[in-house]
Amino acid sequence: MEYKKSNEKAQILIFLAVAFLLPYAAGILMGYGYSKGFDVSVFPTVQMFYPAAGVMLAAWITRKNDPMIPRRFFAGFLILTLILLFFAVISILVPEIGWNMLSQYLLIAGSVVLWILLLTEKKEKRIAYGLKGGRWKAVWLIVLLYLVLYLGRTAIMYLLGGETETMIGIIRDPFTWIMLVSLIINYFLVFAAFFGEEYGWRYYLQPVLQKRFGMVWGILILGLVWGLWHLPINFFYYSSPSVGLISLSGQLILCLALGIFYGWAYLKTNNIWVVVIMHFANNNLVPIISGNYSPDVLQNQDVTWNSVLASLVINGLLFAGVIFTSYYRNSSRRLPTMNERADSHQIKENQE
Repeated sequence: MEYKKSNEKAQILIFLAVAFLLPYAAGILMGYGYSKGFDVSVFPTVQMFYPAAGVMLAAWITRKNDPMIPRRFFAGFLILTLILLFFAVISILVPEIGWNMLSQYLLIAGSVVLWILLLTEKKEKRIAYGLKGGRWKAVWLIVLLYLVLYLGRTAIMYLLGGETETMIGIIRDPFTWIMLVSLIINYFLVFAAFFGEEYGWRYYLQPVLQKRFGMVWGILILGLVWGLWHLPINFFYYSSPSVGLISLSGQLILCLALGIFYGWAYLKTNNIWVVVIMHFANNNLVPIISGNYSPDVLQNQDVTWNSVLASLVINGLLFAGVIFTSYYRNSSRRLPTMNERADSHQIKENQE
């Protein structure tokens, strides 16, 4: 079945409306809650769901006749997104209730249900919409490399900050290792949020941008889009409006560097789960490497222009170097867009 380019344009508009404009609109309410001293922690959680929700809505609306759409999984994800969005809004209207805790319980329950829905979808549907894993040996090697680089970056930051004893103390603490092991279980209980970002950025938008702008410019534009997408979180969660611009600058640098590395990992494996796993590790290792297990460890960070400069140098050196590999030099390595992938699989099914 052929799909016109006009449908591709409609898909992009739907995706951007849900994935990009919705966080900014919700950011207005988030900013109001922040100014009133309310807990706005639900907003960053649900924001992680918007990119994948945008992809699913775009596919459902513009490819409604496609029998390969994994409708059960998509429907479950969209319902979970809507409930979390409701929690975010009502957390400002009725701030006395612990909506953040309730949202975490919902995330766990929702993730378990989504695993069931995903694994009970037909294999052909998972393949057609980029949900089927593969090349697992390469995946685990890349994840291991990422963890080495991530922990290396952590060690460098501790050394530069003159906090060697703090780092050694964290390494020697048995609780550190218990928490590291628990991450394996935790991944399966909260994967939906990290899938929510990566299915939008890597599965959908990366191939679209690289098809339009080329391998290098496509991944750089994606990094900028990903970074700017964090703006409401940078101003009202990670830091405060007074240092929001500094926080956003650091976010742009991080998203550019990690976006290059994540994009390379996805190009190399054609497996969306490699970046979901790395994104999960990126966020959930923070309490462990900092020795701060408070629920608000990511909130109200102290950021300076010096820390942004350090981030530019360190993250650039550690993660961005893969942009010089053949995966970015050779356009033939570009992965198919959502339409190309689904259409080719549908043609294959018809031929069989």
